[in-house]
Amino acid sequence: MLERHVDDLNIATWQPQIEGGKTGRELPAIVDEIITMQWVDFGDRKPVRAFVCTNPNPWGYPAKDRSGRLEQLERPNLGALIEKLTGPGQRKPFTVVSPEQAAQT
Repeated sequence: MLERHVDDLNIATWQPQIEGGKTGRELPAIVDEIITMQWVDFGDRKPVRAFVCTNPNPWGYPAKDRSGRLEQLERPNLGALIEKLTGPGQRKPFTVVSPEQAAQT
C-alpha cells in the first residue's frame, strides 16, 4: 500500500505504507526491485493498470530496477515480469556520460 507524503517544502512523494518511518525510507537501498502496480493516466482520462518499474517516473511512484531488463512501464502480468527478470537475454544498454560530454550537448 502506498501513502502520499508531503514534506515541509510542500513536495509530495509516494512511499510504502510501513510501520516506522525509517523502514520506508531505507527499504529502497536494501532490495533490488521495487515495482508499483497502479492505474496510470496518460492524459486521455482513460487510466490503465501497469507496473511502474523505474525511477524517476512522471507519477512519482516508488520504483527501482537493478536488473536493467525492465522498461519504465510493464504490462501488469506478474508471471511475464518474473520471466523477463530471470530469463535469458541482454540487459538494456547502459551509457555513462562524463560531465565534459554533457556540457558539449
